[in-house]
Amino acid sequence: MNVSLQNIDKVSALLTVKLEKADYQEKVDKALKSFRQKAQMPGFRKGMIPMSLIKKMYGKSVLAEEVNKLLSETVSKYIQDNKVNILGEPLPNEDKQPAIDFDTMDEFEFLFDIALAPDFKVEVSADDKVDYYDIEVSDEMVNDQIKAYTQRNGKYEKVDAYADKDMLKGLLAELDEAGNTKEGGIQVEGAVMMPAYMKNDEQKAVFANAKVNDVLVFNPHTAWDGNPAELASLLKVDKEAAVEVKSNFSFQVEEITRFVEGELNQEIFDQVFGEGNVKTEEEFRVKVKEAIAKQFVVDSDYKFLLDLRKVLMEKVGKLEFPDALLKRIMRANNPDKDEKFVEDNYDKSIEELTWHLIKEQLVKANDIKVEQQDIANMAREATRAQFAQYGMLNIPDELVENYVKEMLKKKESVEGLVNRVVETKLTDAIKPQVTLEHKSISAADFNKMFE
Repeated sequence: MNVSLQNIDKVSALLTVKLEKADYQEKVDKALKSFRQKAQMPGFRKGMIPMSLIKKMYGKSVLAEEVNKLLSETVSKYIQDNKVNILGEPLPNEDKQPAIDFDTMDEFEFLFDIALAPDFKVEVSADDKVDYYDIEVSDEMVNDQIKAYTQRNGKYEKVDAYADKDMLKGLLAELDEAGNTKEGGIQVEGAVMMPAYMKNDEQKAVFANAKVNDVLVFNPHTAWDGNPAELASLLKVDKEAAVEVKSNFSFQVEEITRFVEGELNQEIFDQVFGEGNVKTEEEFRVKVKEAIAKQFVVDSDYKFLLDLRKVLMEKVGKLEFPDALLKRIMRANNPDKDEKFVEDNYDKSIEELTWHLIKEQLVKANDIKVEQQDIANMAREATRAQFAQYGMLNIPDELVENYVKEMLKKKESVEGLVNRVVETKLTDAIKPQVTLEHKSISAADFNKMFE
């Protein structure tokens, strides 16, 4: 066996692998022997078919399979042992590859085109200035979050008079043109509705200050602007029939229910931050503000990495790539796409590849490694962050661990977690090395940068 690498230019090479009979024959013989033990043929007992017949039947296919397996292993090992910085996968050479005939040949030569990563060096220093956005936590955000907590502990109470956003329950009856209950018309007992969500203000006003036992007349079709889903839900008929109902209806109010927010008390303090950790409203507000700020740091770091990418890509400049070969690789990786797809997406893929190579160097330079514990911790962090979006901060460890176990079962989830660990560690490592240009910004303005 002989393997050699010939550089064509700075970013491409020709890999040649020569295999002799001695390199593969033992593997072929072993495979044929295994075939013989398993093969069945009329007139022969299992395992007793003559080897000459086995070779005649399976020899060529076994030889091709074993040579290809050996070839793949040899190429991979050579690239790994010699630390060849390859882009994509080796592709069979289209010009110089000799014809292969497994019927007549016992020595084979295979040629592969290799795309090499460009040789460059990237370093960061205090001379590199990168924007860092400090997202402001406003009093309004804190108030909204606290309101979400109190609403979660709220309850519904029966009241005597209707106010905005109350819920009404009563008897709904279709009326005829004279304003009397229509014979055979639609009637719904225990109909529930919230006039605040009506689309028509005049119809909404019909229910202002309504009291229990009042009988009110309104037009559902007008009230909900003919919305099929809303009408079908209220009238208890299918959507097609609901949009055709344009009559007035009477509504006898039987019950008025109002949502009352829960009090901001020790029960809520304990629910959110754990028992006894917060004892006053002032402490609670401080903790809520800290929790929101902590969530914003993740967003700020994400934007920092995007801005760092821009700074370093400008610093590195345009790199040389084996364009023709990389386009072949793109076509090979997207067999269902046409040539236009490659042309339309090539520049963007080169941009992503350049950043990938820059990031690889930074990861290596900062000795960043990903351990299994890092992945599990990131899964826990992601789970808690997901719950935090809904204001749920004090999640039981058992529940978190169940989510983590499910995430770690999925390959896609694990790959995503690994990337997040790398980027988090890289961000933490790079921030002290560059000059951060801090910019205070509102959450609304920060979000606009991603629109």
